[in-house]
Amino acid sequence: MIRQRSSKLDDSAIMRLIDTQLVPLSHMSEKEIHKIRKEIPLRMNRGMTFVISPEPDQAAIAFIHFLMHGELLYVDMMAVSTREQRKRHGQTLLQRAESFAVSRGCKKSKVMVDEGNIKGTEFYQKNGYQVLRYIMVSRCYEMEKRL
Repeated sequence: MIRQRSSKLDDSAIMRLIDTQLVPLSHMSEKEIHKIRKEIPLRMNRGMTFVISPEPDQAAIAFIHFLMHGELLYVDMMAVSTREQRKRHGQTLLQRAESFAVSRGCKKSKVMVDEGNIKGTEFYQKNGYQVLRYIMVSRCYEMEKRL
């Protein structure tokens, strides 16, 4: 089931997903990661977060966090637990975020993908995103899609 994030129910599961699925792909130092981890609760309170959970009262097994700025949807973070991958959860969450954004006037979507995240780059390409540029300072690819 897809639903909006419930802080009490989902935040610890989301942090586990970040730690197991996103942090290992990052090129940041331990110090930078520690700083960002502290900022995650505030970050999650900006924008929207949709989750997939087995039941309404169970914690998230996948999530997408995004922000909207005018006509731009910005996908901030997305992760799916290892044993739930290859079940179209990521695609479902991305489509839900894009539909939500379109209903609010967004015309394009952007995402940043770490340079070593080949699966992530391929996932977004399969879902209509194109690489715009490589950003050396953050060692990631900026990808975009017209909605």
